[in-house]
Amino acid sequence: MLPAFRRRRRETIKEYPLARKRERRRFPRRWNDPVFDLRRRFVYGIPALLLLFMGLLGGWTFVWEPSRLVVRTHAIRVKDWPQDLRPLRVACLGDIHGGSSFIDRTKLWDVVQLTNRQKADLVVLLGDYVVMGVLGGNFMEPEDVADGLRGLEAPLGVYVILGNHDWWYNGLRVAQSFKDVGYTVLQNEIVPLSIDGHTVNVVGLEDEWTRRPDVVKVLSLIPVGEPTIVLAHNPDTFARLPHVNGVTFAAHTHGGQVRFPFMGAPVVPSRYRQRYVAGHVEEGSEQMFVTSGIGTSLLPLRFGVLPEIAVITLSANTESSGRAQKNLFDKIHR
Repeated sequence: MLPAFRRRRRETIKEYPLARKRERRRFPRRWNDPVFDLRRRFVYGIPALLLLFMGLLGGWTFVWEPSRLVVRTHAIRVKDWPQDLRPLRVACLGDIHGGSSFIDRTKLWDVVQLTNRQKADLVVLLGDYVVMGVLGGNFMEPEDVADGLRGLEAPLGVYVILGNHDWWYNGLRVAQSFKDVGYTVLQNEIVPLSIDGHTVNVVGLEDEWTRRPDVVKVLSLIPVGEPTIVLAHNPDTFARLPHVNGVTFAAHTHGGQVRFPFMGAPVVPSRYRQRYVAGHVEEGSEQMFVTSGIGTSLLPLRFGVLPEIAVITLSANTESSGRAQKNLFDKIHR
């Protein structure tokens, strides 16, 4: 026998047909069905999870990763490097793009302090100090960028080359800005350094896209076999270099700025695509290191490519095989 309140409800529904409709509308039978409840949770839950995932991905890509700065250390052994020449620590700063997202005077000061803590023998700045336009950023004049990077310390000096963004804006003005803070700007020039009784040449080349340097003419001035460090903003220059007893340092690619697992970077500003995207490159006896840089251009995002200060230790190859030791991303200091 039904309880009294249920009998009264049935009598009300029989007497008033409209109440029957409202009752059905308010209490549809299937809402009490556990299978329907599971489907409802699935239908509403999946979009919610997708929105949460997209929010986290956006925060990671547009905020967390571009705002980071890590130090990556690498070791490169050079086949014909003099055995009695001590290892050299080279700190590489590339693609700073002052004024891009998260790159302001405070960040530049952090870059200087973190670089100085690495106790590098020499510091090289590999171009693109300004940026012509990026969402979420504010343009910085080259004088402000150079002044923000004032204070870099290295016993063998701080060397600067220019990139395509610098020349698109005003290459001569960018160069003068860094000269005014006491750094050595190289444009198809060579600086010989005397280290442990050996001459180590630092060669700074002009940008591949905007200047097209005559690399053969510049490098022909170096005696055959002398240890050499080549600075080239664009890694594509490496393909045109004659034999160098040393290492070429480059930037420009930003590591693709976005790099997916198992796929790599979908966009790389290089004719050689993934071949020169970032890290240690070996082609025969020639070696290059491409840093993924610090700032951003075009879009203010990074994914899978943290902003970095790369510190590379160059030393003689003591292995009998003569092959350079290849160890990408050996150690990360966060």
